[in-house]
Amino acid sequence: MNFLKKIELAIETILFASRWLLAPFFLALAFSLLVLLFKAGQHGLHLLETCFTASESAVVLDVLSLIDISLTGSLVVLVIFSGYENFVCRTDPARHATRPEWMTAIDFSGLKIKLLSSIVAITAIQTLRDYMDLDNRPDRSLAWSVGVHLTFVVSTVLLALSDRIGGHPAKTSDH
Repeated sequence: MNFLKKIELAIETILFASRWLLAPFFLALAFSLLVLLFKAGQHGLHLLETCFTASESAVVLDVLSLIDISLTGSLVVLVIFSGYENFVCRTDPARHATRPEWMTAIDFSGLKIKLLSSIVAITAIQTLRDYMDLDNRPDRSLAWSVGVHLTFVVSTVLLALSDRIGGHPAKTSDH
C-alpha cells in the first residue's frame, strides 16, 4: 500500500468516526425532554389549580400550551431517533422490541418533511393561542404570528414538492 493510500484511509477513518461527535447533541436533546416535562407539569398544575375559576378561553389557552409542549417533545424525539439512526449508528431492532417502526423508515428527506410539518403544527397552535387571547394581543403581534405560520406552511409545501420532483416520493405512514 503506497503512502497516499494510507493517508486516504486514515482521513476516511477519521471522517467516518467523526459522526460520533453528534451523539452528545442527541443526549442534550434528550435532556431537553426533561425540561419540557417539567414545563408540562407546571402547566398541568396550573390547569388543575384554576380549572374551577378560570374562564373557558383561559382553560383552552392552557390546554393549547400543553399541546404545544407535547408537539415540541414529539419533535425532539423524532429528531433524536431518526438523527441518530441516519447519521450516527443503526440501532439493533432485536435489542429494542418496543421500538417504533418509523425509526428505521425515516430517511433524511422524510425527516425534513416531518420536522417542518411539526413546526407547522406548533406555529398553528401558537397562532390559535394568539387568536384565543385576541383582547390581550396587539394586531401587529397577531399579524406576525400568522405571517410566521404561513411562511412555514409555504416552506413545507415547497420542500415536499421539491422532494417529489427530485425523485423522493412522499411515503405513506401509519404513524
